[in-house]
Amino acid sequence: MADWLGLGGKTAVVTGAAGGIGKAIATALRDAGCKVAVLDINLEAAQAAAAELGESALAVGCDVTDAGSVAAAASCVAEAFGGADVLVNNAAFLSPGNLDEVDVAAWQRMLDVNLTGYLRCAQAFGASMLARGSGALVHVGSISGNHQQAFSNAYSASKAGVSMLSRQLAYEWGPRGVRSNVVSPGLVRTALSEAFYADEKTKAAREKVVPLRRIGRVDDIADAVLYFASERAAYVSGQEIIVDGGYAQTLMSHVPRPGYADD
Repeated sequence: MADWLGLGGKTAVVTGAAGGIGKAIATALRDAGCKVAVLDINLEAAQAAAAELGESALAVGCDVTDAGSVAAAASCVAEAFGGADVLVNNAAFLSPGNLDEVDVAAWQRMLDVNLTGYLRCAQAFGASMLARGSGALVHVGSISGNHQQAFSNAYSASKAGVSMLSRQLAYEWGPRGVRSNVVSPGLVRTALSEAFYADEKTKAAREKVVPLRRIGRVDDIADAVLYFASERAAYVSGQEIIVDGGYAQTLMSHVPRPGYADD
């Protein structure tokens, strides 16, 4: 089946798509036959990524914290490709900080990008889906949304919010033909996390705590997003796929049990 995923000719929008996980997602959607809008706050980086993807890609500068910028991006995509069939909310950032001393303005900024930005984009790009009676929203969350990550400012709280936002969208928009799901990565090697893996000892220690004994690749996340975006997930909504090599299921392995192997 040439178009087994059912994505041929559809329009997909990916936020934070200039690099890392976002670029991998945009590439996977392009390879599946989609016209892809590469949205990023860094327009030059978005243009470079779109140039690599080819004629089926469009670069759009977009600040997800600015409602006007999001609305303008939606208009640009509609003019070039028509209304969106798929929206992948991926734009996010992490700024470290302990909660006893975190600056509230920094906390609000992270929530504005990582959570409220997802809502803004869902509203702007979901409008055509609701009007048409079909569409797919895929939100990139994190295992940090289910398992608190210390020294991460509002990151865990924002990603927990993404999961609930997706479920609420699935409930409210499902009767109107729009699905909403979450893909939550675990440890993934990207340009932003590369410093953690430059040291072989640290890399080995991280790999050891993952049951599959490797760090995730951006393509691992893109594959899960592709499923949720596709017609193969036509009856799947309000769900979450955790893509972490089994890491989140290792809680009991940390309980000391003298006399048992720990590897």
